[in-house]
Amino acid sequence: MILSFHPLFVGDKNILCAGRDPGQEELDAIKKASAVVLPQGCRERLFYMASANCSRVFPDYHMRFKYPGKTGQAKLFKETGINCPKTEVYDTVDVFPEKLTFEYPFVFKFDWGGEGETVFLIESRDDMEKIIQKAVDFEKTGQKGFIVQEYVPTDHRSLRVVVIGRKAISYWRTQEKNGYFYSSLSKGAVIDSRSDPAMQESAVRAVKSFCMKTAINLAGFDFLFSIDPQIDDPYFLEINYFFGRRGLGGSEKYYELLLYEIDGWLKEAQ
Repeated sequence: MILSFHPLFVGDKNILCAGRDPGQEELDAIKKASAVVLPQGCRERLFYMASANCSRVFPDYHMRFKYPGKTGQAKLFKETGINCPKTEVYDTVDVFPEKLTFEYPFVFKFDWGGEGETVFLIESRDDMEKIIQKAVDFEKTGQKGFIVQEYVPTDHRSLRVVVIGRKAISYWRTQEKNGYFYSSLSKGAVIDSRSDPAMQESAVRAVKSFCMKTAINLAGFDFLFSIDPQIDDPYFLEINYFFGRRGLGGSEKYYELLLYEIDGWLKEAQ
């Protein structure tokens, strides 16, 4: 029996669990299933209930929940030894050192948020003092954790590689505003899927190798390519388990790709 918790994938049995934790009904169904398909926004409890009671679960979110947020991803990158910008992880402001090992400019990222909303370029002591005060204010509300990261000069762009099952799709997000730090689409960047195909392919190879190690099979990976001619390898920057779909052709195209890959994943076990 194929059990689906995804609202658009029809299995032999279908359950919607959006906005709530699973209960006995879900557990009983999972135990009877030969495969479980989860929604992209499934809760941690649902994922672990499924993976503990069924041998085949899509997507595989072990890394998402074991290494949560930007701080968790930084730890994952370090443990797997992949190429990424120099990064330091801080759980609270209290452990932040008075003397930094980074030169200006560097990048400051809060543990949460997407599309560059909680990412800041720190260019001076004044910038640093302001961002630390912002971190103090967040901690008063219970939001903790941030990373400090080496600034990698690029050609005003970042590369997104989206992994959907066995498929990987890459495209540049290029910022056309001069001197503007951000390269997310929400900050005005434009999509370019054609430029520098060799660089795109190198990032795709890096993603596929990383996914072989981690079993990640549904995520958007962000990469930077340094303008330094002596640095060829792409830098892993971030993993996005929720990602925009414009670069994939929109939501309809995304769901077409997703459903096709889920079908392929199910056939692998036959």
